[in-house]
Amino acid sequence: MARLLKIDSISKAYASKIALSGISFDVEEGSIFGLLGPNGAGKTTLIRIINQITIPDEGHVYLRDHLIHSNDIIQFGYLPEERGLYKKMKVGEQALYLAQLKGMTRKDALRELKKWFDKFDIAAWWDKKVEELSKGMQQKVQFIISVLHKPSVLIFDEPFSGFDPINTNLIKQELLQLKKEGVTILLSTHNMASVEELCDEIVLINSSKNVLNGKVAEIKQQYKEHLYEVEFKGFVNIIEMAHRYQYEIISHTQSEQNHRVVLRLLDEEVNTNMLIKALLEVGTIIQFKELLPSMDEIFIKVVNQTKNM
Repeated sequence: MARLLKIDSISKAYASKIALSGISFDVEEGSIFGLLGPNGAGKTTLIRIINQITIPDEGHVYLRDHLIHSNDIIQFGYLPEERGLYKKMKVGEQALYLAQLKGMTRKDALRELKKWFDKFDIAAWWDKKVEELSKGMQQKVQFIISVLHKPSVLIFDEPFSGFDPINTNLIKQELLQLKKEGVTILLSTHNMASVEELCDEIVLINSSKNVLNGKVAEIKQQYKEHLYEVEFKGFVNIIEMAHRYQYEIISHTQSEQNHRVVLRLLDEEVNTNMLIKALLEVGTIIQFKELLPSMDEIFIKVVNQTKNM
């Protein structure tokens, strides 16, 4: 895939506080890219810089082959973490107004809004005031407004905040559909399960610095601890004794006639096939799988490791 966004050595400070320090990464076109980090790491500042709301002290943002400028922002859709709907305005009136600010005609905006309001089952809210809606309902309306003008880049800052599991899943499915349609999505979230489910690549910012960047699958491989879960029939004491130089048992549970153990390889030169062969000599394998760390575990580990960087 071609590169759509290039974040090149971005730095930003407010008085004596450094918000960002030399942040660089690329976002591929048509991907879902995760922007991660603990509270106060600088994620929102970076999002505001990409959206041309804030100017960096150093560095540049490139869209495709050129330095990004204000005219490019019409191609962006942005859902900020701080919600910005006018509470006294009616939902439909406000959606129409914001759509026209993005360059849509009233006719086109009405047509697209009808589609989205029907899809999200919220047509009955059209004449309600925003203040009458729950936080989750307001979030749905803002999501629609963000995607309505069919931008090529979507930036979401904590898009699942305020949603129950059903509506969270609804938004996830819409994000995946938008990706299929070629939209590039920058997703800032603390929901690591959503990162694993949705994101192709991530950058992790901590204390204003880029501390981890890469494809999700490759990062999980990078931080694996050579753990394997095996369900088998046999005698667990034989498993414990056999080939103990190759692996150690971390945990063991038993259900009916089967055992389930978690093994850690002790010899990095032992590959999966060699491990399975060794286990087959002393039992019958029912199930075998490698245990990779979750993004939640990686997030905590990397942030703790880089606290004093």
